Formats: sequence, structure tokens, C-alpha cells
Amino acid sequence: MPRFLYSGVQFDFFLKPDQKSPPVEFLTIGRRRIPMVLVRNHRARRYVLRLRPDGAARVTVPRDGSESEARRFAERSSAWLERQLQRSVERSDGREKWQAGTEFYFRGELVKIETGTGQDSNLVRFGGEQIKTPRPALDLRPAIEKHLWRLATTEFPSKVSEYAATHQLTINRITVRNQKSRWGSCSRRGTISLNWRLIQTPEFVRDYIILHELMHLRQMNHSARYWREVERVCPHYHLAEKWLKQHSALLQ
Repeated sequence: MPRFLYSGVQFDFFLKPDQKSPPVEFLTIGRRRIPMVLVRNHRARRYVLRLRPDGAARVTVPRDGSESEARRFAERSSAWLERQLQRSVERSDGREKWQAGTEFYFRGELVKIETGTGQDSNLVRFGGEQIKTPRPALDLRPAIEKHLWRLATTEFPSKVSEYAATHQLTINRITVRNQKSRWGSCSRRGTISLNWRLIQTPEFVRDYIILHELMHLRQMNHSARYWREVERVCPHYHLAEKWLKQHSALLQ
């Protein structure tokens, strides 16, 4: 079942086993160029235009309709679509949309988003990674962030276990979460939680956060004694703190 994550909400798209995804075209709205999907529905009696949650236009083609007329219908409705796009922006969380050419941090380095063309139009590349998007979208950020979260979930637990064993600490559980105001946390029950966005930071910053949380298993506070523990296992933690302060916007 194809899935798409948009602004933290998961959308599921159901296709029959023998049903292919509809072809994607593009429609110019003002200064924007947005994906447009033509979907034939034999039960429909008229053309219907909708703006999907991912910012693409969906045109329903009725049983007696034609794709050429559907395109003209969408073009005639461009003013309506432009208003809907503006409302969508106003309702959004205010975060910057990611498109081809957008740069963002991945493993501490600025990487640029590249997209495929033609038959590879659903391919997205950045920093040595390649993902497929279910459908071309106006905003690539949800799909990319979902991939980054998946990488973090795969990589972080083993690193936490490694450091815990090195420093002879016992942990009961490791989670990778979508925290909005912190990079990590440690509970009295021995649960270490890390923010998936640490995949965007340099390795030394990620390791500092892991050690920071692990040291709470020795001192469940931020006392002078606690910070001595941190400095003992991570002598240059001030550099990591400085990087996080300079890039605090990553938590938004």
C-alpha cells in the first residue's frame, strides 16, 4: 500500500493489484509549476478538480470525458487553484518547503536536493542517498524527512548500545522520536530517547548527545558533578554545544 507523509500526517493510497499509478503532468499556476494527475472515473459525470495534500492538482475525468478537455478545465480553473495553494500555505506550519535545488543539513554537511527527469521523475537524490517518492510533490520535505528518520532508527540504537557497554552502563530501552524542543532525554527507568534530527548533525555532535544522555544514568540532574562526568567521557563537548546552538533551527 503506497503511503505518503505530509506535515506529520500519513496518507495511504490504495491501488488494485493490476492498477498503475496515473501519469503525472505539470500545470503552471502563476509563477509556480505544480504536478497534475488526470484520473479517469467511469462513475463520474463531470470534471472535478481537487488540490491534494501534497500540493498536486488532481483532475477527475468523467466516463464520457477526454484528457484534453480535462487539461483545459484545469487551466480555466487556475485562479481557483492559486487561491487554494495560498490557503494551503497559510494553513501550513510555516516550515520552508523543500524542492529541487534546496539545501539542508545531512550528517553535518549541506547537501543539495536533486530530482530525476522523465521516467525517473520520482527519484530524489541528496548526499549519496536516493529515494523514490510515491508521486511527484510540490514539497519534497515530508518524504525526505521520513527517510532521514528511518536512517536514524536504523543507526542510533547500535551506537547507544556501544557507548553504554564501553562505559559499563545499563539501558533498558532506546527510542528515536520526533521531539520538538530537545535533542534527547534519559528516564530514571533507563530509557534513552534521541531526536531523529541528529542524523542531520556531524558525528561528533550526535555522539555527544548520546553520551550526554547516558551520563544521566549516573547523575539524574545537571549538577557540577554531572558535567564533570560529561567532560570525562567527552572532553570537547563545548564544541558540540556550540554547533547545536548555531543550528538550533534544525529543531523547528
